[in-house]
Amino acid sequence: MRYGYWLPIFGGWLRNVEHESMPPTFDYAKKVVQQGEQLGFDSTLIAELYLNDIKGTDQDSLEAWTTAAALAAVTEKTEIMAAVRPNFHNAAITAKMAANIDRISGGRFTLNVVSAWWEEEAKQYGGSFTAHDERYDRTDEFLTVLKSLWTEEEPVSYNGNFYSIENTHLHPKPIQKPYPKLYAGGESNRGKQTIVNHCDAYVMHGGTVDEIKTKINDMKERRSLSGHEPLQSFGMAAYVICRDTEEEALEELNRITNVKDSGAYAGYQDFTSKSQLEQQVDLQDYSVSNRGLRPKLIGTPETIAERILQYEQAGLDLLLLQCSPQLEEMERFSRDVMPLVEEKRTHFKEVPQ
Repeated sequence: MRYGYWLPIFGGWLRNVEHESMPPTFDYAKKVVQQGEQLGFDSTLIAELYLNDIKGTDQDSLEAWTTAAALAAVTEKTEIMAAVRPNFHNAAITAKMAANIDRISGGRFTLNVVSAWWEEEAKQYGGSFTAHDERYDRTDEFLTVLKSLWTEEEPVSYNGNFYSIENTHLHPKPIQKPYPKLYAGGESNRGKQTIVNHCDAYVMHGGTVDEIKTKINDMKERRSLSGHEPLQSFGMAAYVICRDTEEEALEELNRITNVKDSGAYAGYQDFTSKSQLEQQVDLQDYSVSNRGLRPKLIGTPETIAERILQYEQAGLDLLLLQCSPQLEEMERFSRDVMPLVEEKRTHFKEVPQ
């Protein structure tokens, strides 16, 4: 299992808690990533949203790609995974920017491709917002242009419905070969088709072990039928509450799920109404983004370690964690959970599940 975390660019992850002691500043982001390297975390995911959908649209949030470039220059080992939404981007310029950040990082930059869902944000920031399937048509073209520019030595021309370039040169190329890893998530058949055809790894919202196992097996089958190489990685978002006792963990769970309405609810409503989701999303899911509570990484270190191993057996190999406050909880997870997973792994494999 690889351990990653969402970078706290929104000032936290809890929609019902106003102050989480994790300011949306570059200084705090740098501190989290540099400390994360020391704690043994492998990757950080930087969400791309121009409005804050956690704390409210009138609150601060960091821009993803400038933050990624800055962090690439002050880290040594961490995979810097920046989300990218084609409806806001020129494909050729994005390919150039990604190649540059990959070189700044020494070959540690990856992309999480997201077909945008927030209509209000698109209106405010001039992004294109179209019908669901058409978003993925755009993404298909976007990724075709990126990969062509990253890999082809001759000038690249492309004429599509959404992107057109003519005799385009891109140098220098990315360090990573053939190109930076492309992660993506999606639950509709159309979204999965794009991932199967163009991407290297599949990332999921939080789900139960059975839900995640079903999704992984489904994507493996789709990929196999397509004739492409197997997907390289399967990741999942999860919110962690680790405490010394189960009672303390449940007390914290109750505190953060005391649901209240706020400005952030606008983005949540757009997400649930404008996306084609496999599971119904309840109001408790609103309390923490990305269905982070569904994996139930909640309890003592022993409980969480055993749960992680169940996901590992289901085929998951990357956890993208959220926690609050970030630094303190990352330290706790690194100290109390990571070693326990390694310790329990041998015994866990010996016991029929």
